[in-house]
Amino acid sequence: MEKRKERQAGKKPAGPSLIADYTLLPGIPDEMIGADGEVRPAWRHLITAFDSLGPEELAARFERADQYLRDAGVFYRKYDGAEGKERAWPLAHVPLVIDEDDWSKITAGLIQRADLLEQIVADIYGSNDLVRRGLLPPDLIARNSEFLRPMVGVKPLSGHFLHFCAFELGRGPDGGWWVLGDRTQAPSGAGFALENRVATTRALSDIYAGMHVHRLAGFFRNFRDTLNAQARSEGGRVAILTPGQHNETYFEHAYIARYLGFMLLEGEDLVVENGQVMVRTVSGLKPVSVLWRRMDASFADPLELRLDSRIGTPGMTEALRQGSISMVNALGSGILETRAFNAFMPRLSRELLGAELALPTIATWWCGQQTERQHVIANFDRLMIGPAFATGLAIDDHKATFLGSTLDDTERLAMIRRLETEGASLVAQEPVRLSTAPVHVNGRLEPRPITLRVYAARTAEGWVIMPGGFARVGSTTDTTAIAMQRGGQAADVWVVSDAPVERVSLLPQAGEKLVRSSAGSLPSRAADNLIWLGRYAERCEATVRILRAYNARLAELSNPALPILKHTRSYLEGLGVDATQGMPAGLLMAIDSAVHSASQIRDRFSPDGWLALADLRKTSRNFATRVQAGDDATRAMTVLLRKLAGFSGLVHENMYRFAGWRFLEIGRRLERGIQLASIVSWFTASEAPEGALDMLLEIGDSVMTHRRRYAVSAGSDSYVDLLVLDPLNPRSVLFQVADLREQIERLPGGNEDGHLSAAAKARWSSIPSCALPSRST
Repeated sequence: MEKRKERQAGKKPAGPSLIADYTLLPGIPDEMIGADGEVRPAWRHLITAFDSLGPEELAARFERADQYLRDAGVFYRKYDGAEGKERAWPLAHVPLVIDEDDWSKITAGLIQRADLLEQIVADIYGSNDLVRRGLLPPDLIARNSEFLRPMVGVKPLSGHFLHFCAFELGRGPDGGWWVLGDRTQAPSGAGFALENRVATTRALSDIYAGMHVHRLAGFFRNFRDTLNAQARSEGGRVAILTPGQHNETYFEHAYIARYLGFMLLEGEDLVVENGQVMVRTVSGLKPVSVLWRRMDASFADPLELRLDSRIGTPGMTEALRQGSISMVNALGSGILETRAFNAFMPRLSRELLGAELALPTIATWWCGQQTERQHVIANFDRLMIGPAFATGLAIDDHKATFLGSTLDDTERLAMIRRLETEGASLVAQEPVRLSTAPVHVNGRLEPRPITLRVYAARTAEGWVIMPGGFARVGSTTDTTAIAMQRGGQAADVWVVSDAPVERVSLLPQAGEKLVRSSAGSLPSRAADNLIWLGRYAERCEATVRILRAYNARLAELSNPALPILKHTRSYLEGLGVDATQGMPAGLLMAIDSAVHSASQIRDRFSPDGWLALADLRKTSRNFATRVQAGDDATRAMTVLLRKLAGFSGLVHENMYRFAGWRFLEIGRRLERGIQLASIVSWFTASEAPEGALDMLLEIGDSVMTHRRRYAVSAGSDSYVDLLVLDPLNPRSVLFQVADLREQIERLPGGNEDGHLSAAAKARWSSIPSCALPSRST
């Protein structure tokens, strides 16, 4: 204990330093020091390994982790004013290391707390005994915007309100853990915890392998199996309900859906029919029986909850009332996040569980009670004061929460007056003195404040705690700079054991029943985006081929006034593309549209495919600032063409031949047919200038084929025959039409007794007539 006090006073513990010269610290981080004042064994192993690597190798490894995150497209959305911008995920490269014994105490405390929260929310929407007995003030419920009155009396189908929770923890100066806040609304970050683990282990694979770190996959496998079992028992399926791509953690929603094999749905994908929640798929309406909700509860139903919601599903509340769907977590459970609830948790634990909280809550006083209000006024200078009904942490709420001693005399008097008249709307808490962990900054390790986010999932055996999570690390020593929106970072959490740990994965276990998804489970919105992704990709390719042919001739002839160049420019102008620009804005817009369509279906898009598209956009943007028309643009278009071909190859070779691939293929073939028909019509017109036919062949990528097939009787008709009517030319219009018919027939419900079904005929009739060739073309 004396050594711990010395460390807190700014002195280093006696004994040899474990930290090499390049990592000397201004003060050793609290997390590295045990109660005996010595460096914790797990940290000793990690820091010794860092020392053996040296500063240059360590920096290179950390850059490898950052590169992985960039390649994988991991991002969160940071809000600057009204609009959010995608920002690279801010990884803190040094993991937070916690030994197994310490973690077992956290696990026991959080399981106890999860059980307590379940009892509280069940009472709030059930018998209301806690208010009746005076254990919770009625104002704290009735005035709370998170209290959803339509959900009162609605019993969850699963029998439980809470299935997936998160807890914000901080370690105090005495080395003990405190609960700073509960996350029961729609806890975020579990997917980012997985990505943190992948990125960190890529950089530190040898160190990770030697430290017996508990795996995360078992936690997700157990939760996945629990939800799937519940869905099968109800005759439906599991889906994740997301607010959409503009949500700050949308990447995580898509990542978790892909990782666990769940459908990712938005409110518009769902409809309530006769009290049953159904998803619109390409095979019609299909039942959904378990929804893992990632949006705030009030937005879930615009009929009974928030009338201005545009992301919810009308009738969702009624479906829950009828017991046809299970919601993870139950609508209304966000009330447990209310900051003022912390003031009542110790007593509620004693009354409901018959025990003290194993993990204490940060000291809190709700100012709606006389005694507590007077205590806050008497200790005004040393307390943090903020909104009672806020759901975030006080350390993150730098706008509405403040330390009493920071106010001037006028502000102080105004706030005390407000406490006396509006006390029920205010809460006071002790200031948080967070422990610090090492962060790699400019070649050295420096202490930064941290909080720990831990996840709990309900399984058939009860609550399971993720053996890890992620730590939020401050960008400075200021605890208010710990939030992601204010520059904070996220670190992986390693729970280490003295003995080897089980190697678990999501792969099927021996003897486990094989379950295949049906081909028609593709949501209609996803199918629409896949069609448009295919169309935009082909539109980009057609535009690039025309621009390359144009700029090659411009570089060779150096005369933009030549008839063939003017003719080509006129055609491009009709597409909204200005050929006089080295990298036309119209082409950039088409590439952006392709990326946008892909971003709507991140859960169905492979990381390699996304990386190829992102690289295409990045390259085109770089060219836009330095490419001039002519030879420069010719080379630039060749580069873009190769990247487009790479993307198409990835899709063609790697995408499973499910309904999703067929819709993507339909979009590609439809757009290629339209583009080819339009190009052939333009360049074979009677007014087309000399050289138009040769340019047509180049654009159609059929120069060599034309020479071989029409060596004797080459003429203008041969160009039309090859690019429009040749069934063997993958660039011909007829080839596109034939493939379109094949893909439409193979869609769910596309074939009846060997003929096109009525639905398929309707799809076929919707194809633009310009894509259907005839001998009179």
